[in-house]
Order: sequence, then structure tokens, then C-alpha cells
Amino acid sequence: MSGHGRTVAKLAAMVVGMFGFGFALVPLYDVLCELTGLGGRTGGPYEYDAASAIPDRSRLVKVNFITNTNAGMTWEFRAETGGVTVHPGELTEVSFYVRNPTNRTIVGQAVPSLVPQSAAAHFHKTECFCFERQTLGPGESLKMPMRFIVGPELPANVQSISLSYALFDVTELAAGAAANDSGQRI
Repeated sequence: MSGHGRTVAKLAAMVVGMFGFGFALVPLYDVLCELTGLGGRTGGPYEYDAASAIPDRSRLVKVNFITNTNAGMTWEFRAETGGVTVHPGELTEVSFYVRNPTNRTIVGQAVPSLVPQSAAAHFHKTECFCFERQTLGPGESLKMPMRFIVGPELPANVQSISLSYALFDVTELAAGAAANDSGQRI
């Protein structure tokens, strides 16, 4: 192999290696964010034990809800209330509303983010529409509950939390996953 051929081979190997490294960073970043609360991400389902829960009635925390849809997502999406005031340690339920105004079935996925970031480790969801994809047919609407607890260990200087949901159209992604699943079952 000539000098140019070896150089091209090395450069091609570097490109493939960099692509692979970049591809691997996404799941690693997701794990890091879930473990540390970095980026305001909240964790998965939280097991609430009502028998051992002791709400901190000496303080109140305001929890604000913000909703938006990503470019290309045509659903109407909103929280039924702009916010609630809760005692840390108390189980609270709120509802969100979605409607598909189009004439086609769409699959949506909500991605949460929370500020301040220091509150992410203390915000626990026992039930959330964000844990699963939502499928709505033409003209369908859905009321989606979300249950949460602001942990009593939340730092005293945090008096307000904003929970934001971005709603994405994942119809093509869901169709691709379904096609892969049906192909593997043969």
C-alpha cells in the first residue's frame, strides 16, 4: 500500500471511530443526566409509600407547568393548570390535555425538563404520560394524569420549581420500531 493509501485508510478509520464515539455519547449522556439530575431531567417512575410519607407542612413549594410542541408536532398540548402549591412530601396529581387536530394518527412523546437543576433529584413522578409514547387518531383527545412528590429533602432555598414538557412527533420512529419488532418475531 502506498503512503497515500495508508493515510486514506487511517483517516477513514478515524472518521468511523469518531462517528461511533459520537453515537455512544447520547446514551451515556442520558444515563449521566438521569443519575445526577444534570440538564434538569427527571427520573423514571418513583415508588411512593403512603404509610411512610411525612409531608413537611411547615413549608410550601410552587410547581409551575410549561408545555410546548416541537417543530412539526401539530397536537394541541397544555397543562390543565399553570401550577400548584404543594407541601414537600405530599403526593399531588395534575392533568395535561392533548388533542390531535389532524386527519392522521400521530404518536407523541413528551420529554420533561426541570429547573432549577438542583431540584431535579428531589422531584419524583409516580405516574406520568412521559413514561410512554401516546398515540392519538384523527381528532382524538386525551386527558393525561401526572402524579408527583417534591421530596422533603429539597433544599430550603428552593421555593419554586418549573417543570417543562416538550412534545415530539415520533410517528416515524414508532413505525420503524414496530417494523423491526414484527420482523424479529418471524
